[in-house]
Amino acid sequence: MTKIIVDHAPDTGRLNSLGVFSWPIWTCEASEFPWTYDSRETCYLLEGEVIVTPDKGAPVAIKAGDLVVFPAGMSCRWNVLQSVRKHYRFD
Repeated sequence: MTKIIVDHAPDTGRLNSLGVFSWPIWTCEASEFPWTYDSRETCYLLEGEVIVTPDKGAPVAIKAGDLVVFPAGMSCRWNVLQSVRKHYRFD
């Protein structure tokens, strides 16, 4: 996998089967910063809105309610438009 995968409407059953609600929570105020994923991250946004632009790709909009998978090795830029609160897990 070399791109960001976004599920805009994951059902509760899927979220529960992944154990999403037991994952740690990360928060971030509106800001912009570079990021590189050393390992794959799966996250579920509880609040906020972000545009993530991979160094070699098109911008991807994610918002509250989205389940997102970021591939290991990807470098990108996060533009946090509205404060984020998310559950996350690194694989």
